[in-house]
Amino acid sequence: MNQEAIDLIKKSQRIVFMTGAGVSTPSGIPDYRSMTGVYKGTENPEYLLSHTCLMEEPEKFYDFVKQLYHEEAKPNVIHQGMKKLETAHDVSIISQNIDGLHDKAGSQKVVNFHGNLNDCYCMACGKKVSSSQYLISSIHENCGGRVRPNVVLYEEGLSEEGIQSSVQWLEQADLVVIVGTTFKVYPFSGLIDYRNPKSKILVINNEPIYLQAPHLFVQESAETFFKEFV
Repeated sequence: MNQEAIDLIKKSQRIVFMTGAGVSTPSGIPDYRSMTGVYKGTENPEYLLSHTCLMEEPEKFYDFVKQLYHEEAKPNVIHQGMKKLETAHDVSIISQNIDGLHDKAGSQKVVNFHGNLNDCYCMACGKKVSSSQYLISSIHENCGGRVRPNVVLYEEGLSEEGIQSSVQWLEQADLVVIVGTTFKVYPFSGLIDYRNPKSKILVINNEPIYLQAPHLFVQESAETFFKEFV
């Protein structure tokens, strides 16, 4: 157990977690590198997850996006550990993941930076549609419009509200914990530039990440760390 990291978390008051695919893989959700591998040789996954594909080849988009859903996936010890910390700390979570598992774990302050697959709506009438209904059909039964998940596709802009909340939390944090991510995806990784200059940074990841700011690095899976911590 990395006692220095444990102590850092325990003595901090305002903690911001920045999470990536490594937080969801223990719940059985493959990371995007795996997805790219699975679909290699069929078509560019970036195109299949683009606004252009949604608008011009909606059935192709739908067939691909359905495979990103893992309805059986449940929050794991990492999500549960972050939720548990709310009892003694001000905890905020900024996640790259689109599976909504932090929300399912009951965390109160979550920004799904790239959206949430479980948040679906009709592009014609604007009404919300359940993800279970979307997985049956991408056509809205009420109006005949096309349904889509509220995730940020290639060629689309990020939520201004999500950016503002993320920046505000980072400006107020005394500890930023980067968990389960290569930290190479921008603008997500660029958010670190907005952190309180006095805040500490803890990185929990299988591999080192490139980060100019001084930080404590714990080289192990997030699952292992949180099992020990909880």
